[in-house]
Amino acid sequence: MSAEGTSFKREMLATLPSLRAFAVSLTGKHDKADDLVQDTVMKAWAKQTSFQMGTNIKAWLFTILRNEFYSQMRKRGREVQDSDGIFTERLSVHPSQYGAMDLEDFKKALAQLPDDQREAIILIGASGFSYEEAAAICDCAIGTMKSRVSRARSRLTELLQISGEADYGPDAVSSQVTSGNHSF
Repeated sequence: MSAEGTSFKREMLATLPSLRAFAVSLTGKHDKADDLVQDTVMKAWAKQTSFQMGTNIKAWLFTILRNEFYSQMRKRGREVQDSDGIFTERLSVHPSQYGAMDLEDFKKALAQLPDDQREAIILIGASGFSYEEAAAICDCAIGTMKSRVSRARSRLTELLQISGEADYGPDAVSSQVTSGNHSF
């Protein structure tokens, strides 16, 4: 270790009691203060080349400690303490593969519709046009557009084997798993 490195180490170690006192005043707990001082020393040691010998090392270290404290506080504000796993146990997400498979089934069923019905259901159901606007786009009567949409919906229901609301969304097993009701 160079003479400059030895001097840096000596000055940093001499500042430790003041750093610890400052850390205790920020955290209010001795164990957290010790961790904060350790993090500060590690950062300072890694960045010692950016410190200019002869300047105020105490002020430099206090700045690092303060910045580290506020960084940790911001991080804790975004985190939830869950050492018992209670919150984690309640988290659940419906499996995405079912949605992807349902979308593929829908695309296949949509492709099986006659062109005029597919066009009508896409204009009304997916593009958000009114019946009047869709009829004008397709150059047909409003009643014709309504009829095409109705037939398209009926055919899609048949192709996708939909018999009621229970056929939408997650199946019964997935619902139990993701609802948190684990009484199988």
